[in-house]
Amino acid sequence: MLIPAIDLQGGRVVQLVQGETLAIEANDPEPWIQKFSRFPRVQVIDLDAAKGQGDNTPIVTAICGRLPCRVGGGIRSVEKARAVLGTGAHAVIVSSSLFRDGAVDLAFARTLAEAIGPEQIIAAVDSREGKVAIHGWRTILPVTAVEAVQQLEPYCGEFLYTHVDTEGLMQGTDMDAILAVRRATTRRLTAAGGITTWKEIDELDAAGVDAVAGMAVYTGALLLER
Repeated sequence: MLIPAIDLQGGRVVQLVQGETLAIEANDPEPWIQKFSRFPRVQVIDLDAAKGQGDNTPIVTAICGRLPCRVGGGIRSVEKARAVLGTGAHAVIVSSSLFRDGAVDLAFARTLAEAIGPEQIIAAVDSREGKVAIHGWRTILPVTAVEAVQQLEPYCGEFLYTHVDTEGLMQGTDMDAILAVRRATTRRLTAAGGITTWKEIDELDAAGVDAVAGMAVYTGALLLER
């Protein structure tokens, strides 16, 4: 299943290459809200909140009022998770805060799961150069994605795996890396990072993996209708 992505920065819909270089921006999210209205899941990431540079809460709330959204960005506490769910999000995507001192922060994962329920938590495990990457993919931990997924499984209902090495490059993703994570957990899995074609999406779907696409959708390389 394809899950389209809406990334927000400075009140605009954007797409970044490797999480850094601005490639696409749109001041009005309305055309994309309409395009994505037929999808059962849409992913919304507040990049400003993720960077601790403000937030796009009014826009997130407006989008969640019209689309079935899972929302991430800057969720570092139970209070923030509850606030995001309060915007109408169906689930929260939690990433860097699940790690501390170079390892999985099981205490925080457990606390969050007990507070809001694991079924509303999507644990984001991003991988760069074979290791988990946090803090905007700048900090590389001595933990693999498979190891992180195995430890976090009791505390979430789903995983989001991003293969950072291919993110935004429009050159395809790493199927072997994704399938290794698929084998490591019984939870639902969504993959992201360079997914560009319906062939990739179909292959992932056959393996029981949903696919997030951003850059390919916004550039028109991946048509929503086929």
